[in-house]
Amino acid sequence: MTERSMTERSMTERPTIERPKGERSTAKPSNEAFFWLLFSAGGVVAAVLIPIQLFLFGLAFPLGWLPQPSYEHVIALARSPLARIYLFVLCSLPLFHWAHRFRFTLYDGLQVKHLNEVIFAFCYGGALLGTALAAYLLWTI
Repeated sequence: MTERSMTERSMTERPTIERPKGERSTAKPSNEAFFWLLFSAGGVVAAVLIPIQLFLFGLAFPLGWLPQPSYEHVIALARSPLARIYLFVLCSLPLFHWAHRFRFTLYDGLQVKHLNEVIFAFCYGGALLGTALAAYLLWTI
């Protein structure tokens, strides 16, 4: 076999774990991948969408670089379903990004892994509370 065909073959084959017949894996299913997904999505929102909002409403409109929308126009825009979804994502995903980052900062930086359950509940509970508050406020606009 040539070197190239061995490499292609090894990339397509999946390694298998040999277990005695009838023995089950003892690995517990983890929800960690879901929280990493929220972390990365929140990071993208925080890095891309929040700076756009800050530029528009913090610089461009107040300094007159762009024509300032009226209050009625902004409220009408915020009441549309697509804008509500955008604002919900803009508010909620960075909270989960914060929760995940703060959780691992406490674990690794302050070495408080013995408080795993308390930190988990505090961080993600705070993100859930903020998300629920954002949903309520967007629902009542």
